[in-house]
Amino acid sequence: MTTVKLEEPENREHTDNDESDDTQDSDTRQFVTFIAGDEVFAVDMTPVQEIIRVPDVVRVPLAPHTLEGLANLRGKVLPIISLRRIFGFDECDYNDSTRAIVIDLGQPLGFVVDRVASVVGVETGKIEGVESIRSTVNTELLSGLIKDVGGHAMIMVLDFAKLIAQEFAEIAAVSKNSDLSTTRSQTTEADDEKSDDELQLVSFEVAGQEYAMAIEDVQEIVQIPEEIIHVPHAESHVMGVMTLRNRLLPLVNLRRMFDLPSRENDDHSRIVVVSLGASSVGVVMDSVNEVLRVAKTDVDAMPGLLARDGDLADITEICRLNNGKRLVSIISANNLFRHSAVKEAMTTVETMDNNKNPGHDPDNDELTSDDDEQVVVFRLGKEEFGVPIDSVQEIVRVPEELTHVPKAPPFVEGVINLRGSVLPVIDLRRRLGMPAVERSDRQRVMVFLISDIRTGFIVDLVAEVLKIPKNAIEPAPMLSSEQARLVARMANLEKLKRMVQMIEPSHLIDSGDMAQLAQLGG
Repeated sequence: MTTVKLEEPENREHTDNDESDDTQDSDTRQFVTFIAGDEVFAVDMTPVQEIIRVPDVVRVPLAPHTLEGLANLRGKVLPIISLRRIFGFDECDYNDSTRAIVIDLGQPLGFVVDRVASVVGVETGKIEGVESIRSTVNTELLSGLIKDVGGHAMIMVLDFAKLIAQEFAEIAAVSKNSDLSTTRSQTTEADDEKSDDELQLVSFEVAGQEYAMAIEDVQEIVQIPEEIIHVPHAESHVMGVMTLRNRLLPLVNLRRMFDLPSRENDDHSRIVVVSLGASSVGVVMDSVNEVLRVAKTDVDAMPGLLARDGDLADITEICRLNNGKRLVSIISANNLFRHSAVKEAMTTVETMDNNKNPGHDPDNDELTSDDDEQVVVFRLGKEEFGVPIDSVQEIVRVPEELTHVPKAPPFVEGVINLRGSVLPVIDLRRRLGMPAVERSDRQRVMVFLISDIRTGFIVDLVAEVLKIPKNAIEPAPMLSSEQARLVARMANLEKLKRMVQMIEPSHLIDSGDMAQLAQLGG
């Protein structure tokens, strides 16, 4: 990111004879002048931190129209705001002259301008009031006029304190009146009792067959990294080793373990990190489908005729869904770790790790787990959002048709039958004020429990289950009261060049809409 540093006026050594010069300097103010639209503006240099090229941004839902998005400035989240939009000027594409002026008035903000002109010194007495142009120009955001400076007949001095107060008026009210600490939805005792009769599974696909594992055995789900360290002379089912948060993670290919035809990994491929005690292994799947809640009555032990010992004993149970039309094979993590392929991969990593760090105790790695937060990452367009994993009841496919209920609340897309219960479904894009898209096979319904009501939200894609270091999570900039409640935190993964907006599910539905939703669910 290219930056223009602003130089302070040179320090001078003073003597008693320089007193008149001191008085003259104290009456001179430094301004940064810039162009926006066809107008020339100036801002007092005191709150200006730096001037940068306009960075790539992450779009924020429910934010003011003037917000371009959030950028990463040396590890800090920086809101980027369009001055053209604030003043109602026509939009234009960025070019080599476009800059963002970073101003800190309690919270750093970047304001996009067409071009920065210069830094000028102006004697205080030459700054005029705005009364002379009040009849032709809205002067609410101006603090003065500078005439005949820097080759410009008139320069309007912007009062950024007033501009921020007007554009983000809700921020002050939010900070005073709202408790922005996130809370997690709690299940009722009845739900806890029901969960004892259910299994919660992560399902995935390999060679057209659907498999699943207990969610408590799945540490996280990550994308295939650009670099995998291949191990010489290893068996074909051992893909190699990857680095995951400064630890070596062995990778095995489930297709090869099950003697299925091989294929190249693609954008759908995922690594399911399976844990057993202090040990972890990454299992490469063709794709991850959904999170299922399955009644134990729908799960049968593997028929004795098909049950096998040794390397093929990983599948212990069969799950029957849709009246037996959909069969899901449940893989036991305990048995998986006894598979020769996994043993070999883990032995390889232990050897590499010991060679790299003699005396390293892998058991101590688990001590860092409290410093991570496990979230389910999903996408809406190009933007990534995250929710706490324990807030997700389940993740299911979007049915071909949603049942539209007469007189249902306008924010509800329809309802589906989820194991005999009516599940209201809301399009999260519409909830966040984002453009609608056509239905696709990659979309999923994420189910949350909000005020004791199970509610589904359609998202474009469930990407992964990710462990995020807590020190990478910070409060999100407060841009509006609704945004501040719903997206109160931001995971700034600077090394990965990613920002994950952390949504609080309990605020996805306004309290005024809950009564209508409860009636619909009933």
